[in-house]
Amino acid sequence: MTKPGQHVLSTLRQMIASGELQAGERVAEIPTAERLGVSRTPVRIAFRALEQEGLLEKLERRGYRVREVSAEEISGAVEVRGVLEGLAARQAAENGLSDEQRQGLRECLAQGDALFATGSITELDLEEYHSLNQRFHTLILEASKNPAIVSALSRNEHLPFASVNALAIDRNHLDQEYRRFNFAHMQHHAAFDAIDCGQGARAEAIMREHANATLRYADLFSQAPDNSIRVIGQDSENKTGK
Repeated sequence: MTKPGQHVLSTLRQMIASGELQAGERVAEIPTAERLGVSRTPVRIAFRALEQEGLLEKLERRGYRVREVSAEEISGAVEVRGVLEGLAARQAAENGLSDEQRQGLRECLAQGDALFATGSITELDLEEYHSLNQRFHTLILEASKNPAIVSALSRNEHLPFASVNALAIDRNHLDQEYRRFNFAHMQHHAAFDAIDCGQGARAEAIMREHANATLRYADLFSQAPDNSIRVIGQDSENKTGK
């Protein structure tokens, strides 16, 4: 996905997490694109991605609608992800890293160090973090040499906020986001050190804890009046056309 597309997707996720969009609400592509100041294409792609993540449900006729999801569903999916990524880290430590994998992980850490060195962060920085975060986790999965883990994670990613890619950014509180993502980056450092030193049990524990950072979303949703996630959708009744 392009950077503009990723920006739209993360923006919509944050609108979901903040409760800005009402459960069951139908929202068309064109008004949404106008609201975000983008073309319809990234909005359409984002809708499809959110459906895959379990945040939208396809209507029988046309478009999408908000899907109600409980905090318990999110926390359960995140816990499963932590178990699977922890297993991947342990097996990567037991297998040993290739020179290419070690170099790739170190590059991710160096990129993150540069992003967080200033003591503050911008939206563009967080989009860059999203990319390096994806690569870091992918490299660990590759190092595990266990395709069953990849397959299981793929199935789990269809649940809300269970994917490592499903980052929501609070653009109104970037100081808080700096602390949250900087802490996650420090966990990357610790996970790499454990894997590179062949400390399987330690690597597994760190990655399981790392996944738990996502549970902040479950906490937010449990505080919502209707105890549900509010998700953007496309109005099947809207006659705006394609």
